Amino acid sequence: MATVTLVGQRLAEEGSEFVYLGESSLCEGCPYREQCLNLEPDVRYRVTGVRDSGTLECAVHDVGVTAVEVEPAPVRANVDASGAYAGSTVSLEGPCPHTDCPSHEYCEPAGAAFGERYRISEVPGDPPHDYCALDRDLTLVEFAPPESESGSEPGSE
Repeated sequence: MATVTLVGQRLAEEGSEFVYLGESSLCEGCPYREQCLNLEPDVRYRVTGVRDSGTLECAVHDVGVTAVEVEPAPVRANVDASGAYAGSTVSLEGPCPHTDCPSHEYCEPAGAAFGERYRISEVPGDPPHDYCALDRDLTLVEFAPPESESGSEPGSE
């Protein structure tokens, strides 16, 4: 189910994704707080619709904000290959210092936290790297988005 919120004008395009980081100190006193700060922090969202609402001034977003419809989005991640199948719950393997690796964004994905458990919805397969510098046997998966409306959150399964 979509939620209507305000996002920066640059993000207001159907299909764009972002991780909501929570309230900024610049939000204090803003008249649009109720409409803007209505998402779950540290969750990845996908814009599913853009409302024809015009642009509102914002202290955080330099070109202002506009109304959009968003839904929680899946997160792609590398996990231990041995337990990676659709429907299973897994955790991330842990931090990786190799930021130049083509898989780094999947080993430390935005929108997922270390120590939390996530349900795998899909297993695309091989990660983008040829070998893991930490000697991990990884596979690329897609974590199902959280289902806030039904009370299920990451880590609750």
